[in-house]
Amino acid sequence: MAQTPHPMSPGGTVNFAGRPVARIGYGAMQLRNSSDDPQFAVRLVKKAIELGVNHIDTAEFYGNGFVNRVLREALQSKSGVVVATKIGADPNAGEGPPIRLAQRPEELRASVEQNLISLGLEQIPLVNLRRADTGPHVAKGDQLVDIDDQIATMVALRDEGKIGAIGLSAVGLDLVQRVQLAGIACIQNAYSLVDRQFDDLLKFCSDHSIAWVPFFPLGGAAAGMAKVTEQPEVLAIADRLGVTTSQVGLAWLLQKSENILLIPGTSSISHLEENCAAGSVVLDDGAMRELEAIRRARAEARH
Repeated sequence: MAQTPHPMSPGGTVNFAGRPVARIGYGAMQLRNSSDDPQFAVRLVKKAIELGVNHIDTAEFYGNGFVNRVLREALQSKSGVVVATKIGADPNAGEGPPIRLAQRPEELRASVEQNLISLGLEQIPLVNLRRADTGPHVAKGDQLVDIDDQIATMVALRDEGKIGAIGLSAVGLDLVQRVQLAGIACIQNAYSLVDRQFDDLLKFCSDHSIAWVPFFPLGGAAAGMAKVTEQPEVLAIADRLGVTTSQVGLAWLLQKSENILLIPGTSSISHLEENCAAGSVVLDDGAMRELEAIRRARAEARH
């Protein structure tokens, strides 16, 4: 997956679900924070496209369909934007948590149908199946579904033309190897400079031309978790290069492997511009060695 630098493709481009996309995309989850000002959310998406973003990640359960409706309005006159959504959970209309698991095959199909409606698409370019083997929402009871049954449904939806490609989220290497012959185009797992537990899976994906789309690319997903932006090495490199610590963390991912695509999310236009500018940050060999040393230091601290 070779990079092809282009002034309107931040970080170069990579083949994703059969289409060339900029390596820095946009994760739309935080648009739900603008539910009281949907037109601002629409403007932010349009600004992302102006900056060269042509890969947007979403889900029906982001803001109970609000985010998908924003994308439908913002993208209605645009072509070439690859929209990826995820299923395995749905909005929860009742009391309790805002989402509920929806792992059964019939629920996966219904989730795709709902995404098609809210996004206003005839085909969703890529759909990620979010497994529920680990927290915060762990499958129990009738939500404990074998991956083979889920993949059979995804393949059927692809054969019917309702989805273009299949991705997986929150999975391990063994599971991906088990189903890879179905044609897996993308893996979405937590991964960052301070969270390297899936290095083996990243290498497998790189070797098999599977796109790697990390969530929590700057760490710090929950209280007490390490943050990329707080690492002394990152602070020093950012100061040396005259860039932000977030840009250093994103640039490291882009240089770590050519199959990595980023979907940093924000509800701020200035932060959006900062994220896209990370594609022009170049870390020299010395900086990369300094950053790689963080992993060794963290491993030693655990032993």
